[in-house]
Amino acid sequence: MKKELDMDKVQAFAGQVINDLSAGMSGVLVQIGDELGLYGALQELGPTNAKKLSLKTGTFERYIQEWLNNQAAGGYIDYDPEQKTYSLPEEHALILADSNSPFFMAPGFQVVSSLWYDKDKMVQDFKEGKGIGWHQHHHNLFFGAEAFFRSGYRANLVNEWIPALEGVEDKLMQGAKVADIGCGHGASTILMATKYPNSFFYGFDYHAESIETAKLRASEVGLTNAIFEVASAQDFEESGFDLICYMDAFHDFGNPLNAIQHAKSKLADEGSIMLVEPASFDEPEKNFNPIGRMYYAASTTLCVPHSHSQDGGYCLGAQAGPERVRQIIGEAGFSQFRIAQRTPVNLILEIKK
Repeated sequence: MKKELDMDKVQAFAGQVINDLSAGMSGVLVQIGDELGLYGALQELGPTNAKKLSLKTGTFERYIQEWLNNQAAGGYIDYDPEQKTYSLPEEHALILADSNSPFFMAPGFQVVSSLWYDKDKMVQDFKEGKGIGWHQHHHNLFFGAEAFFRSGYRANLVNEWIPALEGVEDKLMQGAKVADIGCGHGASTILMATKYPNSFFYGFDYHAESIETAKLRASEVGLTNAIFEVASAQDFEESGFDLICYMDAFHDFGNPLNAIQHAKSKLADEGSIMLVEPASFDEPEKNFNPIGRMYYAASTTLCVPHSHSQDGGYCLGAQAGPERVRQIIGEAGFSQFRIAQRTPVNLILEIKK
């Protein structure tokens, strides 16, 4: 006998999908607001209307009116029905307008846009299983990831994560040698080099275009204690590192075991390795929450395809969990592994010989 449908559940799920559709379509408008400086202008103007905002930003008033209403409907900005004005709350400005804020998230929608650009590639890859390398994605991914991750690194890297490692910050203050593997555009490398001027930093990434951007970013701030080189996690040549960092990169490697073994051979005797990984638990069901959902989406479209494009076949994914990483570290012959810190969005793992 066919089970009778629970129409309350049907309607509730339909509402959930409508909410997702609304968020997906509105994400494009968040990216437009970021690129056109609409959020920054709202912050400067205070309570305003479409005419004033369009004049401030050199944009078409009629589009701005619809954009404002969309943003108000989503709760991103406030609307005063009596004064008929729109405003950006200070708390929201930290997330949408202030690129120097540790909470700045607007560039995340640039990452999302890159996934839509590459959707056809992913459909084909689902069928063929050949993998998609980081370098094969739309350029929006590289710049969106740089800006999005930089916010988290700015808030935590030198203030929380490095101090959580045993004895590492003292070494960096005195003068140490550091490698940042999979550095991308160099956001994490530059933050560390700026904080610890007595230490010297090497940023390695296999993606030549990202390394060129990292060099540009370093020159813009006048860094003299950091260099960037094209090299993979398994073939960088420098050695004697007091600290080797993997910033949201370890789970992307085709063969993380080979990568960590190579790092071990390049590590000073008393050196440390720091893995910054997406927050996850070993049991999938414990990751079934909004952050886990986001990470599984990134894992499906970026992390696993990149890993699968390389030799090794590990395909850890962004939600591999600390125990799977611990197993690989043990296979590599390290004796010390600990979770130095856990945040709602990151795991900070410390490894020593």
